[in-house]
Order: sequence, then structure tokens, then C-alpha cells
Amino acid sequence: MGVRDESGERDVRAIRLPRWGRVVEAADHVVAWQVVDPDGRVVGPIAQFLRDFVAQGNRAGSVRSYAYALLRWWRWLDAVQVSWDRATSVEVRDFVLWLGQAEKPRRIPRTGSAATAGTMNPVTGKRHLGDEYETRTVRHSNAVLRSFYEYWLEIGAGPLVNPVALKRGPGRPHAHHNPLEPFRPEGRLRYNPKLPKARPRAIPDHRWDELFAALRSDRDRAIVAMAVSSGARAGELLGLRAADVDWGEQRVRVLRKGSRAAQWLPVSGESLVWLRLYLTRLGGRLDGDDPLWWTVRRRGPAPRGAGGDAAAGPPTGEPAGRVLRAARFRPLTYDALRAVLRRTNATLGSNYSMHDLRHTAAIRMIRDDGLSLRDVQTILGHVHASTTADSYLIPDEDEVLARVHEHLQDRTRAAAAPPPPPPTASGYAPSDLAVLLGEDRLGQGAR
Repeated sequence: MGVRDESGERDVRAIRLPRWGRVVEAADHVVAWQVVDPDGRVVGPIAQFLRDFVAQGNRAGSVRSYAYALLRWWRWLDAVQVSWDRATSVEVRDFVLWLGQAEKPRRIPRTGSAATAGTMNPVTGKRHLGDEYETRTVRHSNAVLRSFYEYWLEIGAGPLVNPVALKRGPGRPHAHHNPLEPFRPEGRLRYNPKLPKARPRAIPDHRWDELFAALRSDRDRAIVAMAVSSGARAGELLGLRAADVDWGEQRVRVLRKGSRAAQWLPVSGESLVWLRLYLTRLGGRLDGDDPLWWTVRRRGPAPRGAGGDAAAGPPTGEPAGRVLRAARFRPLTYDALRAVLRRTNATLGSNYSMHDLRHTAAIRMIRDDGLSLRDVQTILGHVHASTTADSYLIPDEDEVLARVHEHLQDRTRAAAAPPPPPPTASGYAPSDLAVLLGEDRLGQGAR
């Protein structure tokens, strides 16, 4: 049951998770990712849950995320010697405590990033990711486990009670619900750590100029300019096809994260200029269903007749997409796009991410008096206006500090100024003062 301390509780600091199992990409493509044991066999309870998870319309990226969270849970159960269907809230509690103090396993030790891990970046003001599990990771793990055990309880298997317990408040759920507002889940997970309210990470204009100047290719400039003008997510931009660009109306059509609904978003004319330069270097014309973004370096030897450089263009009459695939170019992936930013960050000493561009676009739009909150909500693809308001209608710290500094300087200047002279009666007629103050008092004042 794991290492125990003097009080009989698990000593979570002494527990080391085994390198048990792994997450693999599934071959049948019905469930894109699976968890397998050390012998390569699929873990049945996880596979059945993930199959139901996929049937609910969840994407491959979410399946992969859930698979890794469940693999970590299985490793924990192996370390504490508890079967998955015998887990209680004690195991969940100790697991959360372990995550709060453990270091993430790394395949390769840190080299250049060892000195900056967990520290604040002086250029962006953002903290570098450390070696510990983040609060969001712990909360995501709890949500995955809660969903996993809810599934098994629904079909009458697993433990009798969901081990990921809720912390209920006093009174009846939804007792004071506003009928004009949607119902929200009542009660939070008992062992969820508190999450600090995140602030939008807008890139200042002078920093944006530095970032854009450090990019190395027309493709990179096109996709970054498109991201900061449209507010689209990185995954949405990477999913663009050639037919999704409307050059005349200066807009692109993205598939929204989650709903997968198609939506047109306006983009800047500058981004389309860089896009045209990038496509010109590719050569030829992409078919409507061809991916818009391609790698700029070939992987492996080029087939005969394919040409050695994408800038040379495809042979006459050949679609560009077909030639690019034949030349072993690949559609740009999220990992490759992250590598672009890593190179740029290494040049600038920063730690920008693609999501910072979305924050920057949102902040620029929210501060434009010509755009309403509803306009920004639509462009960002938020379901509820409260999401947009809570995320971006936040006073800028630099502006607040500047106003407070001005307030303090005004008080300092007011305190240092000499007091005004007392009022005198100079310039008033004696007869008027006599009426106001009386003859006696006027005479005494004169004496």
C-alpha cells in the first residue's frame, strides 16, 4: 500500500512512480490513442472509456491528453498497490499531494533551460515552466479521473462511489438560480487546488516589432501576422486549406476548436501580403483541399524529377500540393510551429507562445471603441460573453500603476507648495465694510 509514515499515512515524498506502460497511437484510427501495459497489451478499462469518449465527439488531441492522465493514474495505483476498481478518495487525495511536490519525468535532462526553469522572464514578464506539475495539470487530472469513474459507475462497474469526490456547499443545489442564466455545475472537486486568475498576455507594440523582425521566413511572418490580426488559435490556423482563403474579402475560414464549426475571420492585409510571398516561393497553385502551410525543409532525398527546391515550383501542369508531397515536404504541424517560436525566443531571450498572439489580438480589439464586446466574443469564438469579459475586461497593470504614480506625485506636489495667503480687505469700500461688519468692529479693526 505504499510507504507509510509514523502516523500510518502514506509518505508521498518517498513514492516514486514506476515507468509502467506507455501511450501509443492506435492503428485502427477509431480511437486515436491507447494506453498499453509493459507487455504491449491495451489496458482494457481505459480503452473502453476512451472509446465512449470518442463516440461523444471528442477529438484526437483530447483523447491523447486523457490517455496520458490515465496512464499517470495507473502508474500511481501500481506504486501504492491498489486496483483501479478499489480506489477510494484517500488514493485521490494522496495522488494530489504527490503531484503537488513531485517533479515531472523527463526523457532528456535539461541543458540550456536548466537555469531558467521556474523563473520569470525579464522580457515578457511570464514565468518559464518549471519541473513541477502545474496547478492546471492537477485540476485536469482530477477532471479526467472524475469522468473516467463516472463512466464506470453508469454501466454498473468499478467502485461503488466515485473516488473523485465533490465538495458540496450548504443548501440545495441551484437554490438561487437566475432563470435568465444557464445552469452551471454545482460543487467543485474536493481536492482541486486553487487556480490563480490568469491575466491576458498581450505583447506590447515595441516587443511585437522585435518578434516579427526575428522571424526567418515569409511563411512564419504570414502565419504570425494572421494570428495576431484574427485572434485564431494555432490549431485553427494550421488546419487551413487553400480554399479557406478569401483574398478579395481579406478573410480566412477556420474550423473552431471543440464545435468544429466553420467560421470566417477577417485578417490584415499585411498577413495576406506575406502569404502571397510565401506561396510564390512554393510555386504553382495549391489545390483547394491542399494544406496551406508546408514545411520549408525537405525530409529525406527528393524523388527523381521532383526538384530540389520548393522555390523552383512544380513542373508545368502539376498541382503544387502533389509535388510538395512527392518532394517529401510535409504539412506544418503544431510541434514544428513551436520550434519556430523556440528559435525566435532564443534570439530575443523571450518565452512567447502562439497563444500570446491570440491574447494580443483580443486586447487590441477590446480596447477599440469601434468594437463591442459582442463583436470580440464572436471573433474569438467564445460561447458566453462572460468568458470574453472575465478574460479581457481587466485593467492593464501598467496603466493602473501609471495612474497611481501620477496620483502620488500630485499629492507630493500639493504638500510641497506654499500655503495661499489669507484673504485681505484691500480694495473694498469702507462704507461697504461698515454695513457688513458694523461701525464698532470696523473702528476697532482700524485702531
